[in-house]
Amino acid sequence: MNCLSKMCVLLVALAVLAFSCGTSAAIAAPAVSSKKEPVSQEVRFAQNLNAALEKGSVDDALKLFENLPEDSRTEETDALKASLLLSAGREAEAEGIAQELLTAHPDDVNVLQLNVMVAKQKGDARTKSALIKKILTIDPRNAGANIELGSEAALKHRYRDARDFFQKATFSEPNNTEALFGYAKMSYYLQKDDDARRAFEKILKIDPSDAAAYAYLGKLEGEVKRYKAALEYINKALALDPDNTTYYLDKGTYSRFTGDYKGAEAAWKKAVENDPDYFLGYAYLAGLYDEQEMFDKALGAYRKVVEKNPQYYYAYESLGMFAWHSGSWGEARAAFEKALAKKSDSVSYALMIAACYSKEGNVMQSKKFLEGFMKGLDRQSLDYAVVRLYHDRAGDGSVLNKVVQEKNSTIRGKMLYYMALFYELQGKTELAQKYYVTVSDMEGARFFEYRLAQWSIQK
Repeated sequence: MNCLSKMCVLLVALAVLAFSCGTSAAIAAPAVSSKKEPVSQEVRFAQNLNAALEKGSVDDALKLFENLPEDSRTEETDALKASLLLSAGREAEAEGIAQELLTAHPDDVNVLQLNVMVAKQKGDARTKSALIKKILTIDPRNAGANIELGSEAALKHRYRDARDFFQKATFSEPNNTEALFGYAKMSYYLQKDDDARRAFEKILKIDPSDAAAYAYLGKLEGEVKRYKAALEYINKALALDPDNTTYYLDKGTYSRFTGDYKGAEAAWKKAVENDPDYFLGYAYLAGLYDEQEMFDKALGAYRKVVEKNPQYYYAYESLGMFAWHSGSWGEARAAFEKALAKKSDSVSYALMIAACYSKEGNVMQSKKFLEGFMKGLDRQSLDYAVVRLYHDRAGDGSVLNKVVQEKNSTIRGKMLYYMALFYELQGKTELAQKYYVTVSDMEGARFFEYRLAQWSIQK
């Protein structure tokens, strides 16, 4: 429940309390007499109001105020009406009432909080800040004000400050689940896992239907590799919130780490079904398919990733790899071009683009492209030597010698791959296979060319 909704509930309670004063006998336990005590107009109004809000109808609740007698109006009823108007998006009307109340009751914390909500919904940060400052002058541990400050700090990634604000809110209201959740979440971000766990567990004692608390407890279990326990928590979260895309993403991760590939696939498919425009579910599926050597499915998933999030740089390299594996040279080239646009100094991407042009039978375009790329390279560097080899298509002996003498194993491995690919493009199959094997025999290699070398041997 957000702050505004909580304020509505608070003001309903205040109104009921105000109306019931002097009529407590009418709403207490039934009297012995069989005669029904008359219900006052004020109490009936409060009951009707609560009934309307329970049905989720703010408009119906507001209509009830039209018939409220003038002598039944109180500070609480006016504040409640303003809060409901704010919920209905009728800011100007809400602001008018809130300002009247503030003029009449300048130091009333509930009235100040109402005006905070009006300023927040209007986007008036200066007024909101001034009102919060006044609330905290009156009540330094005021839960609502500290929660608001905590939320602001969290949005600015000031997690320590946010945690402190949320904690102050819990000092005055130990069972305020919004304050507890903020404190727990900030503790999680700050890697204070024991504090986070205790706070999330307390939330669930207060409100066992809090799906997010279960989900975060699942994250805490997952981070210490207790994936079965993590799955139990995330399944509880999903039972309460079955359409939450993030929970399905988490469930897929935990399932994957328990070795349940089908469960992981089902969870991530559900995530993309729930939110087909969000790229991350497709990225997870792509990685899962890759791991199972379902390369065509991996290619399809990576296509979806870049379709949904064209700015996701890392996906273009993978898309280029799998398109290359499938023999889709034009698609592979386009992907590596996108990757190069994000990382303009990558010799690997440049060489793959040139190789794709060659595979497409467009040698002249390959030369033209490399001419432009070479201008930014140090002529004494190994990068320049290999790029020049692809451009000139001659002088491989001296370049190979430079590659073999390279001391950095990662650079040497990458460039040996491009030597192998050069020989493949020249039709020198045996030489190509020799160096593909050399690259694929490297232990612990983490560059993408290592995968390409392995695929070349398998073919």
